[in-house]
Amino acid sequence: MLRRLWLLFAQATTVGLALLFVVATLKPEWLRRAPTAVATPVTSGVSIQQVSPGAALTASRPETFGSYGEAARAAMPAVVSIYTAKEVRRPQLSDDPLLERFFGGRGRGEAEKVSGLGSGVIATRDGYVLTNHHVVRAADEISVALADGRKLAATLVGTDPETDLALLRVEASDLPAVTFGRSESLAVGDVVLAIGNPFGVGQTVTMGIVSALGRTNLGINLYENFIQTDAAINQGNSGGALVDTRGNLVGINTAIYSRTGGSIGIGFAIPTTIITDVLDQLIKHGRVVRGYFGIEPEDITSEFAAAFKLPVSSGVYVRAVVRDGPAHRAGMEPGDVIVSINDERVQNTPGVLDQIAKLEPGATARVTVVRNSKEVPLAVKVGERQPPT
Repeated sequence: MLRRLWLLFAQATTVGLALLFVVATLKPEWLRRAPTAVATPVTSGVSIQQVSPGAALTASRPETFGSYGEAARAAMPAVVSIYTAKEVRRPQLSDDPLLERFFGGRGRGEAEKVSGLGSGVIATRDGYVLTNHHVVRAADEISVALADGRKLAATLVGTDPETDLALLRVEASDLPAVTFGRSESLAVGDVVLAIGNPFGVGQTVTMGIVSALGRTNLGINLYENFIQTDAAINQGNSGGALVDTRGNLVGINTAIYSRTGGSIGIGFAIPTTIITDVLDQLIKHGRVVRGYFGIEPEDITSEFAAAFKLPVSSGVYVRAVVRDGPAHRAGMEPGDVIVSINDERVQNTPGVLDQIAKLEPGATARVTVVRNSKEVPLAVKVGERQPPT
């Protein structure tokens, strides 16, 4: 009796393992567990749907096989086309009747409308839409075309030129908001999809990989931490979504490197680590509030340290200090090397700018600098960075 039960158990186990092997080979997506999206409150009082940190950072991050149709279907309804219009007045050419005869009376200070095109991403179900600052800059009229065909007038909530992000609002409810992913969980080589409206041809999905992470010093924005991708991004894609293979937003497409104006496989997206903070502040203040020291920082390299005979090879060199600025009043001097802020080590110029920006204006920051081979502690009362004119 026991022998028969053992044989039945062994046969059932063998058949089960065989079925599991077939499913894993032919339909691997059936075995994947999708990470749960949870409502993430932000201090401005609204909530966005974002993948839970545990789900995003687990070692069981899914492999990608076959089609990415499910990811595209999940994200496409949340990606919109943005149309802008601006009235431009031509300069008066001349009162000369001869010129008027040849130009037909044109160019006499008359106005014309210039249109623009971009993309955007629905951030919340109640009508907040993210896009690039350069898409809506100086626009007189903004409209948003949804994936379902509706076209809605939009108002500008606020912009942040220093990250090239802008926030719009449309009067609608129950919109198909995107689910925010965690860009900090990305790895070089991960598959990503870019969704937008290139050249106005209509909503388009392109595929590529994450080519690099943490790209800085590109001269595009002041605060840079770009995701680089080879997914095709062209004119009109600006402000559109970069999503992972689950359809979760990991970035906002913002720029390409090109000598021709077309995609050559080097595109840049703003990661969600920046997006969520800017979104929160634009909803709350209509602008982004950042800390300010009033310094001109510069990276330290081994050659730089040797040339200036610096006693340290890491940190950030202070090239200049703004007179009567927060750092100047605290006693910081040109030639100091900042090594830590609030006990957090300083790595490079983008890092120190980001650390200072996150400080609350009016708070006092503990700053350690190296001067004449000695560590000098300073207490800097943080100022507020003024937006660029």
